[in-house]
Amino acid sequence: MAEPVNTPMNTAPPTRSTSPVPPLPTSTPQSHASSPTSTRTPQWPAHSRATSLTVPVYGGLKPVVLHIGDPVKYNLETYAEFSAQFDVVRPSAEERARPAFIAALKEKRWGDFAAIFRPFWSTGGEMGNWDAELIHLLPDSMRVFASAGSGFDWADVELLGQKGIIYCNSGLAAAEAVADFAVALIISTFRALPYCISSAASPTTFQAAHEHATALSHNLRGHVLGLVGFGNIGQQIAHRCATAFGMEITYYDIERKSGAVEAGLHARYCMTLESLIRGADCIVLCTPSGAGQIINADSLRWFKPGARLVNVARGALVDEEALADALEQDRIGSIALDVHANEPSVSERLSKFAGSKALFTCHNAGGTVETHVGFEELCMRNIMAVLSGREPVTSVNLQWLR
Repeated sequence: MAEPVNTPMNTAPPTRSTSPVPPLPTSTPQSHASSPTSTRTPQWPAHSRATSLTVPVYGGLKPVVLHIGDPVKYNLETYAEFSAQFDVVRPSAEERARPAFIAALKEKRWGDFAAIFRPFWSTGGEMGNWDAELIHLLPDSMRVFASAGSGFDWADVELLGQKGIIYCNSGLAAAEAVADFAVALIISTFRALPYCISSAASPTTFQAAHEHATALSHNLRGHVLGLVGFGNIGQQIAHRCATAFGMEITYYDIERKSGAVEAGLHARYCMTLESLIRGADCIVLCTPSGAGQIINADSLRWFKPGARLVNVARGALVDEEALADALEQDRIGSIALDVHANEPSVSERLSKFAGSKALFTCHNAGGTVETHVGFEELCMRNIMAVLSGREPVTSVNLQWLR
């Protein structure tokens, strides 16, 4: 599902991956009382280094955590530990609507809370963007905001940092799901799946696709995959595509990875976005939205004739009008977009290519039960770490922290 707003924050450096450095930890089976099926809870990396943060405790009471959104559903044991440490207050859906939420903050209805906890990306965003209007109303006791989701373009994380508030996302929990989904989209662009799927509706189109899809389809082996952004998600995509399909991996990121990482993934670094695009048969966007519109009229001219584009990052990275021009002029072969500039709407011009050159999905890449389990767990672990004076697991704004 989409975050509340799908626009870039210009304060972020271009094409720097903010995915956590460690790879997705291994998982162990664990059952959850409120889940209909057994899920796997990731074992998050432990952080023991102390920080200089101190948590205010008033009158001997436990620190207050403001829980916005739905109740915890999966990690009940962790929540028991969490709620034993903190006084958890959960405003109603009506109180979370922006005017009511602002009024409640002004009257200090929830007291001097120390943290905000948002365990699901589909609820808890009723107040809209976390901009200056909301952030300036937060109490001085506030220390950490931990939210589900990989993106944070709906929150001014720089301003939060300047106010002394650590913002933690949950990208680590979604990395495996996004990488799996990206592979499916990559395959769709090489095997003409939109055309094959849409043609199965009638015998006539079925027979036509059976005869003609071969000329549009290619094996993945030996083709060059160009990854824009090489954080945890980019590296997991690279591993899957190199190991399973024999693809050649290139990447562009403003921070070059270590020689060990490159060697382990058989990945080649490109010093410029242009050199990456010119040499790739398929470009995959897996970089934060702060990079701006990196796929535009100029960069689309660098694509090989018939090259492919996959976006599992943010719709704001792509100039959709310029992309439609390139498709109409047959300058690129096919696209697969999970994210869109004006969600929940898909570009009218691009939608004309659905079923032929384009596959569109509904911001589904990270959406699995296992991801939601991880979101809950990681949000709670981040808050417990910060409020006990330890380092957060997945902070994104420490560079701005006062």
